[in-house]
Amino acid sequence: MKKLLFLLCAGLLCILAACGNSSDEEADASSEEGESELSGELEFYTSQPDVDAEQLVDAFNEKYPDADVNIFRSGTEEVISKLNAESQAGSVVADVLLLADSVTFEGLKEADMLMEYNSPEAEAIPEEFVDADGTYTGTKMMATGIVINTDEVTEAPTSWDALVSDEGSDQVVMPSPLYSGAAAYNLGIFTRSDDFGWDFYEGIKANNPMITEGNGAVIENVASGQKNYGMIVDYLVARAASDGSPVELIYPEEGVPVITEPIGITADTEEAELAKAFVDFVLSEEGQALQAEIGYTPIREGVEAPDGLKSLDEIKTLSAPTDELYQNREADKGQFDELFSN
Repeated sequence: MKKLLFLLCAGLLCILAACGNSSDEEADASSEEGESELSGELEFYTSQPDVDAEQLVDAFNEKYPDADVNIFRSGTEEVISKLNAESQAGSVVADVLLLADSVTFEGLKEADMLMEYNSPEAEAIPEEFVDADGTYTGTKMMATGIVINTDEVTEAPTSWDALVSDEGSDQVVMPSPLYSGAAAYNLGIFTRSDDFGWDFYEGIKANNPMITEGNGAVIENVASGQKNYGMIVDYLVARAASDGSPVELIYPEEGVPVITEPIGITADTEEAELAKAFVDFVLSEEGQALQAEIGYTPIREGVEAPDGLKSLDEIKTLSAPTDELYQNREADKGQFDELFSN
């Protein structure tokens, strides 16, 4: 009798355990299904290179296959012009923005064009790169340095003086701050530094530089040997060097400007939940590992920088108050335009 009772109890426990496991598995499946079932159409505006933006969207779609993400890609200044035009017309199309720098997002925040969203993934990102009001968060570290053509430049420079030296005459290429958000940020930083100021840009102007729309054209001209020196964001040099181009990245000893290419959600979005999921993915460990794989220095703690790039604690940075940069950006661009148009 006791043996029979024991077998009955044991059988009952097995049934209960099986039911419990089944419930857990169903809950997990339900959670995964709920995540993947998130759907809608998202308008993603970015200044990232097309191929990088597409890789990001493809990875997001692996997690959310029912989400349609449309990409509009251009230089930061042109993206902002499009966004402002939409706002003035009373219909902002964009849902998520991923653009060059915090100064750009400060302008959008002041215009009440951003939604507040404190992503749980932002807890793993240094506080100084997360907007205190929750309207934007940095996604990567991008330093601007000097690129040289190693076939033409036998002695690598250590200073920004290379761009204003005799060797740089007719051999310098740089992106325009009228198009590139990174270049606009750099302009504000350099002209507010005691070691540079407007004299630095006047020195570059005296060397008859090539002014391109964006950083992509800078690496093309230096890698091809058309120019020997360029002012450029770091990841493009590391990427070109790994592909076999005769280029080298220099972090000048005086220091370098660093942008964080923040991400934010527009205040007028009608796809808030999908937009939040997109932001969460970009800031997640998985999303940050993807940034490193593409060739960027991740901003999330614990995710290593790719080969050829330095992390933030390895470089000397040049900076200025964000509010001052924002308040003076248009005036700076106007002065640059006047200087290089004459």
